[in-house]
Amino acid sequence: MESTLGVEAGSPAAVLRMLMDGSPRTRAEIVAATGLARSTVRARLDLLVAAGLVSDSGTGESTGGRPAGRFGFNPGAHHVLAAEVGATHATVAVSDLACRLLAVEQVDLDVADGPEKILPLLATTWRSLLKTVPDAEIAGVGIGLPGPVEHSTGKPNNPPIMPGWDGFDVPAAITAEFGVPVLVDNEVNLMALGEHTASHPDVRHMIVVKAATGIGAGLISNGVLHRGAAGAAGDLGHIRVPQGGEALCRCGNTDCLEAVAAGPALAARLRDLGHPAHSTADVVNLVRSGNLEAGRVVRQAGRDIGEVLAGCVSMFNPSLVVIGGLLAEAGEMLLAGVRESIYRRSLPLATENLRIVASGAGVTAGALGAAAMVVRHVLSPEVLDARLDEVSAGASTGEVQLAE
Repeated sequence: MESTLGVEAGSPAAVLRMLMDGSPRTRAEIVAATGLARSTVRARLDLLVAAGLVSDSGTGESTGGRPAGRFGFNPGAHHVLAAEVGATHATVAVSDLACRLLAVEQVDLDVADGPEKILPLLATTWRSLLKTVPDAEIAGVGIGLPGPVEHSTGKPNNPPIMPGWDGFDVPAAITAEFGVPVLVDNEVNLMALGEHTASHPDVRHMIVVKAATGIGAGLISNGVLHRGAAGAAGDLGHIRVPQGGEALCRCGNTDCLEAVAAGPALAARLRDLGHPAHSTADVVNLVRSGNLEAGRVVRQAGRDIGEVLAGCVSMFNPSLVVIGGLLAEAGEMLLAGVRESIYRRSLPLATENLRIVASGAGVTAGALGAAAMVVRHVLSPEVLDARLDEVSAGASTGEVQLAE
């Protein structure tokens, strides 16, 4: 087991990180594991208990006197507000500090309505969900948006399907509502983080694809989310498909993967064949109902996605590719097409141990990732230790608040 995740092995955050594995420990066990003095461990635990992040279960075995207390992580100490916003709907959730979703709601929307309408809708939904969960302070807010985001500022960066969002200060708007730290990222990045956190924590290199109204990918490299120099890593949907047929993409180019294989393109193809398909959900429903033409269209979309992914697999060499998004709910048709192209086009060495699977987290992947992003921030050594140092120095009184 890793001893710490902190910049200082003896910091409060490092002690907390040890306890976040779910196994309560006595002070003596923490002393033995860290090599810290007993007085130092006591001081660290006192701060973490005061913050509500650690609880004393009092169930340790006695060695002759009264039973020694066991200290464990208390994930219910604070809530995290999370949302994955897509082009036509959002998954809005409240989680605890262990990234367990306590309440979830799917909300229909049109992201083109702009931040002035969408962000208040998220805030209203969070307030409604908070009424259904136990009371706790809010640690922070995490939001995924369907376009490039400058992660350091939380501002969308020239998002092609989000009129009115470019450069909008999303964190400032949400901080005004809740008064806590707000982190924003691309929704597919957060899907990747959610899949990694909830379903594949031991995988070091993976690609997560979202196939829905648009197509994008999130990359986990050496266990860490890879955003790229400008936050545009994983923009799979605007790579050219060789057999695109001059399909015009909303980005202005032709033959983009999104213009060929995303939900709207498939719906249009099925309408031309005489089927009532006007959305990605209609395409999925036709496949599920056994419509053979819909099945063929979706399988070809999988092949097209796989053609683009094959180059990514050969270059990036992941051990896992996860296919998610609404189109993935069509089942094996999409996945079979993806596998067919990747295994045909990628180098044998790159695919020797490669798994290609459907999303394990499903529609909640992005919300899980948004929660994980916030938890990693507020419990990071730089943030948590600095906050606890303030308390220790007498700069604050009463119960510690993570978010101020």
